[in-house]
Amino acid sequence: MARRDRPDSSRTAPSPAPAAVFRLGAVPGATPGKWISIWRQRMRQTTIELVELDPASQRQELVAGHVDAALVRLPIDRADLHVIALYDEVPVVVMSTDSALTVAEELTLDDLAGEVLIVPDDDVLHAAAPGTSPPAFAAPADTASATELVATGVGILIVPMSLARLHHRKDVTYRPLGDGPLSSVGLAWVAERTTPEVEAFVGIVRGRSIRSSRS
Repeated sequence: MARRDRPDSSRTAPSPAPAAVFRLGAVPGATPGKWISIWRQRMRQTTIELVELDPASQRQELVAGHVDAALVRLPIDRADLHVIALYDEVPVVVMSTDSALTVAEELTLDDLAGEVLIVPDDDVLHAAAPGTSPPAFAAPADTASATELVATGVGILIVPMSLARLHHRKDVTYRPLGDGPLSSVGLAWVAERTTPEVEAFVGIVRGRSIRSSRS
C-alpha cells in the first residue's frame, strides 16, 4: 500500500496579506496627525485614510463598517465595541473680541449669568449654565455657524477647546471655563473586527515601539 503523508502539524498558516487601506474616522477637533505620521512610517503597505465623522452618527459609522476604527467623543454606547479612553478636553467659552468677558483669564459658570448662550445642533458638551438665556433665534445647525453668530456679539458659545481652535476667527476669542464639563475623546472599533491593522493603530496610539506592537 502506498504510504499517505500526514499533514505536518508544525506548519503554521501564512499570515494574511496587509489590507490595502485602513480607514480612520475622526470627529471634528480630534487631532490624529502624529499617529498618522507614525503609521505612514511603519505601515507602508497600507494606506491610511482619514474620514470625518459627525459625533451624532459616530457609532453608526463604526457598526456599518464605513471606518475601521475611529476617534470618537465619549460617552458612546459600548455594546459590541472596544473603546480606549485617550484624553479629556478643557471646555472654553467662545465670545466676541468686544465682549466684557475677555478681561478674565479664566471664567466660571457664574461669570456667564446674563449672557445669551448659543447651543448649536451639533453641541457635544450639553453644558448647563444657570443664569444664561437662550437666543431669540433658532439654534444654528453647527458649531461653525454658531461661531459666526458669536462674532456679531449676539451671544456666547461653550465648546471643547479643540473646536474653538478649529473654528477660530479674528473677531472671536475664548477663555477656559474652569468648572465646565470636560469632553473625552477615545479610540473605538467593532470588537469582532479587530484586524491586524486595528491592532497596529492601537499600538501606535499607546506609544508602543515597532517591535512591541508586532508581538
